[in-house]
Amino acid sequence: MAVGTVPDIQDLPRRYGGRVTTFVVLSCITAGMGGVIFGYDIGVSGGVTSMDGFLSKFFPEVYRRMKGTSVSNYCKFDSELLTAFTSSLYIAGLLTTFLASSVTARCGRRPSMVIAGSAILAGSAIGGTAVNVSMVILGRVLLGVGLGFGNQRPFRRGA
Repeated sequence: MAVGTVPDIQDLPRRYGGRVTTFVVLSCITAGMGGVIFGYDIGVSGGVTSMDGFLSKFFPEVYRRMKGTSVSNYCKFDSELLTAFTSSLYIAGLLTTFLASSVTARCGRRPSMVIAGSAILAGSAIGGTAVNVSMVILGRVLLGVGLGFGNQRPFRRGA
């Protein structure tokens, strides 16, 4: 069994020359919000896909199957199209991250953030006005593009 003591904080050497400033704290909060955004989307899309109005309008087969039988929650959402709806944002975000890093290295952070904001606005508008499932998926793909551009850093060779 290992036994030891915890050193006094004043005895530890300072390993960096910087300070914890307001900018550092706000940067950490902003970076942490990226995870909150993804978690929030998982919760929202999971809740929306179980709403009767959403399913009856965009996924009528799933809605009929859900209302017609008493199957478990694991089986009633067995639809490739519903899976495409759910995963389209994350796949688009992943693939866009590879492209966005090069674009940011070439053009800078500001144009990348403009692209991210524009894609998120367009995706929100298309998703909010969707009349069919293709529009809903396109809106989520554009949201994924926006997240891919927004959650990356420039690629530097050799770094």
